[in-house]
Amino acid sequence: MTTFDFSPLFRSSIGFDRLNRLIDSADRLNQGDVSYPPYNIEKTDDDHYRITMAVAGFEEEELDITVKENVLYISGKADSKDAQREFLHRGIAKRAFERRFELADFIRVTGASLENGLLHVELVREVPEAQKPRRIAIGSAKTDDKAKTIDHKAA
Repeated sequence: MTTFDFSPLFRSSIGFDRLNRLIDSADRLNQGDVSYPPYNIEKTDDDHYRITMAVAGFEEEELDITVKENVLYISGKADSKDAQREFLHRGIAKRAFERRFELADFIRVTGASLENGLLHVELVREVPEAQKPRRIAIGSAKTDDKAKTIDHKAA
């Protein structure tokens, strides 16, 4: 395994504590079966996204969607009813899976739906007002006026 030295990055940046976790998750993508189930990630507009995953044969009760510490987990576990059935040919893969998606800051899952064998997970970027860019007025040192305060809305 290749070792990376990120110390120059940490000298000039603050708050990138999750960087190591991101690298570990990227490394995990190179391991195991990453092609099942297939999925799309769409950007529907500037702040809205959709993950569409092909989960043919799965029912809502067999799927689980969880968000924990900026990681979206989508998993599916086949019900035991299929084990009792006898298939002459099984072309629709219905095996257990777990997909992980790293979410950027301020990305929130707003809903999910299952239709025609496709699971749609809706996401939105909601930047708090305190985090949005704001204009700062530049005061003049020549005047005796008090320093101008920075005007912004409280979060």
